Amino acid sequence: MKTQSVDTRFETEAVLISLFRKASTAKKFSQIRSLSQITLQLSRRALSRANKELSERQIDILFVSNLYGKEIANNLKNYLDRLKDENS
Repeated sequence: MKTQSVDTRFETEAVLISLFRKASTAKKFSQIRSLSQITLQLSRRALSRANKELSERQIDILFVSNLYGKEIANNLKNYLDRLKDENS
């Protein structure tokens, strides 16, 4: 059998696959959730580093724009603006 990853030895990959198959559903879900969380954090950090001139709020809106599209990001921005106005 050919490995799925070019930088992983066959034996190592076989052990990892075996461990994953034996893991409980809760453990698998926890690992997937953790990986998703890390991916989102790294994405947000990359946006911050590439756009140092933007505020944290602007980064949040850019992040939403990249993930869900400009229309949803604009809706979020408008909503946040209304909240800010109401609390002023």
